Amino acid sequence: MKAMLFIFSFLTSACIKNVELRNNTASSSYLALGDSYTIGESVAQAQSFPYQLQALLNQQKIDVSKPQIIATTGWTTDELQNAIKQHNNAQKYDLVTLLIGVNNQYRGYSLETYKKEFSELLQTAITFANGNKNHVFVISIPDWGVTPFGKNSGRATQTIADEIDVFNAAAEVIASTAGVSYTDITPGSRKARTDVSLIANDGLHPSGKMYAEWANILFTKIIAVLK
Repeated sequence: MKAMLFIFSFLTSACIKNVELRNNTASSSYLALGDSYTIGESVAQAQSFPYQLQALLNQQKIDVSKPQIIATTGWTTDELQNAIKQHNNAQKYDLVTLLIGVNNQYRGYSLETYKKEFSELLQTAITFANGNKNHVFVISIPDWGVTPFGKNSGRATQTIADEIDVFNAAAEVIASTAGVSYTDITPGSRKARTDVSLIANDGLHPSGKMYAEWANILFTKIIAVLK
């Protein structure tokens, strides 16, 4: 009888250890969709907001694997859509971020086109998250008009700001209607008007310092979901 109890105890202990081992080695997956702001144009990869976000989560013992990124500098909503189709990625993710639209605004594309294509992209992001809307996070478009590039672009910085605000307002309504979290980093991006440390060396894109601010804001929202 004692021998049987010992064997049962041993097997139970082994099973528990195996479960713990699986839990400790299972990583949450992360997909970041967007454009130059997602890949971290002009900064080291580790300074981009997806990688800084991953690092913050890992520091809190929330194991998140290396971000998978579908993004390229200059992409508009339709170009991101086409790239997703070309990737033909059927994987599901524990976390999905979506930041897109600045190039629509920059190229003068219509707001109606943006609304249509952004809505479609958001539904795609939700599908990537296996239908879990709580695991999708939309990020607003930063204001590039406050950067040296923006100031020298020949466009009125107030006009740029107004147009970006209109695009962001549309994205926020779409995200809210879909039940998806919306993170407004635009006011913070405007601090670059007087704080050049928030701008990368190219005079246009955010520095690692600004991306850190974005990652910290997202972190507070995401940690509750993945914990």
